[in-house]
Amino acid sequence: MAFVDTFKALSDPVRREILVLLKNGRMSAGEIGSNFDMTAATISYHLNLLKKADLVFETKYKNYIYYELNISVVEEIMLWLSQLKGE
Repeated sequence: MAFVDTFKALSDPVRREILVLLKNGRMSAGEIGSNFDMTAATISYHLNLLKKADLVFETKYKNYIYYELNISVVEEIMLWLSQLKGE
């Protein structure tokens, strides 16, 4: 995991909101997109940046692609931040 990609992905409020949505479980791109007033292409762009940062991963099932939060990367970030803070 590259922290540069991770923090770039986390810098955008839309991508942070997508992560919040995914904390409740996997969702398709369409389900994610229904929560925003933007095009499917824009949602796809945000999802690709989250995938590049390893914050989400995708699973293909039939005609759908589902996205899930990669909790191990989130835990790694939290560990690094707590070390930085000195805890």
